[in-house]
Amino acid sequence: MIKDNQRIFNNLHVVLDVLITAIAYLLSWWLKFRSGLLEYEWGLSSRTYFSALYVILPTYLLLYYFFDLYQSKRASGRKRELFNIIKANTVGLIGFMVVLYLINQAHFSRQVIIIFWFINICALTVERNVIRYLLRFFRKKGYNIKYVLLVGYSKSAEMYINRIRLNPQWGYQIRGILDDHVEAGTMYKGIKVLGTIANLEYILPQNKLDEIAITLSLSEYGQLEHIVDLCEKSGVHTKFIPDYSGIIPDKPYTEDIQGLPVINIRAVPLTNTFNIIAKRMVDIAAALFGIVLFSPIMLISVIAIKCTSRGPIIFKQERVGLHNRPFKLYKFRTMYLKEDLDENLENKAWTTKDDPRVTKVGRFLRRTSIDELPQFFNILFGQMSLVGPRPEQTAFVEKFKEEIPRYMIKHQVRPGLTGWAQVNGFRGDTSIEKRIEYDLYYIENWTMGFDIRIMFMTIFKGFINPNAY
Repeated sequence: MIKDNQRIFNNLHVVLDVLITAIAYLLSWWLKFRSGLLEYEWGLSSRTYFSALYVILPTYLLLYYFFDLYQSKRASGRKRELFNIIKANTVGLIGFMVVLYLINQAHFSRQVIIIFWFINICALTVERNVIRYLLRFFRKKGYNIKYVLLVGYSKSAEMYINRIRLNPQWGYQIRGILDDHVEAGTMYKGIKVLGTIANLEYILPQNKLDEIAITLSLSEYGQLEHIVDLCEKSGVHTKFIPDYSGIIPDKPYTEDIQGLPVINIRAVPLTNTFNIIAKRMVDIAAALFGIVLFSPIMLISVIAIKCTSRGPIIFKQERVGLHNRPFKLYKFRTMYLKEDLDENLENKAWTTKDDPRVTKVGRFLRRTSIDELPQFFNILFGQMSLVGPRPEQTAFVEKFKEEIPRYMIKHQVRPGLTGWAQVNGFRGDTSIEKRIEYDLYYIENWTMGFDIRIMFMTIFKGFINPNAY
């Protein structure tokens, strides 16, 4: 019954998408040629524009399917859905332009295509949010509910219950828990342990459940095959929520090796060859552009450093980069030479507020991040990336890897000139633990769009660093 309802819902979704896409396209044509808001010269007939819908509609439906716009609303968030709508329509826009170029059709209005891109994104977003609101409304009223039984009392069971309770709009209702080691009647946030796992044989034939969620603790995985066999014989949809939160703190991902499912401990998109090449090409172009753009500022900095303190202009320091390999990181020198410092000052590690080791020019360079500009050459040489976790000194890496869990994972990607942690305020004398938390999020959720977002955030709020002393 649930599957039939889902099929009907998806079919209605497709019909709505066809109508909305067609209306968005026709509205774009009307705005261009009939509204009087835009200038135009007649080139192609209206019939030609309308005929294009025979190609546009099936193509866009395939794009919607390809970009996961027909998955259950229970499993998708609004931001992810909006991003997928934008991606689908952007691919459609580019494809439209390419086809017109290939068939040498110069008279088809490009403005119509661009207006259609914008209107269709807005219309599909509104449609899906209205549907999402209606589904949540009815689910809160007790309609379209899925009844779930948990098998196994574990940390993952508690985490699952917590999320279901916080999101009643998802439409899940947990009937109870079965477990061999927790006494029947035990309650967790209103969910009762009903008995042992053996009770599955009596509960499943009653056909009152929509899903079984297997939430066994690690010590009970030996029963997994038998439980799955029982559930599949009953025809009830079964899902497995593994209890490995203490081992795999972030999201894992699976792959198929000729039929053998493999769970990877951590998703790292930048281990993909295509992603590596694409990011490297962007880095090279950005490094060359940055060197040219900031060359006047770098020249002024060189003169200011040379005129105000003795010593080299560039400060080189060993840092740990990709695959734990050391490299020399370049910065403009912002401190006095060691021989010009008091012996006690020389042995300090972190810089602090009003640190006497920092020159007056150096303090300005640090505060404005100008001292980091020579790292464009590190990026050009392939030692760094424009965006990534900030590299740390070798001595600190040896210290932190023993003190901070998962610290060394940051070295699975190239270190960056700017990063997710930095644009969120974790620079200079701030929490190393929080930096690692943000770095891991970046590593596991990398996309080219995420890099662009971080670059924009760096431009608007990342240069001035109140924690840089």
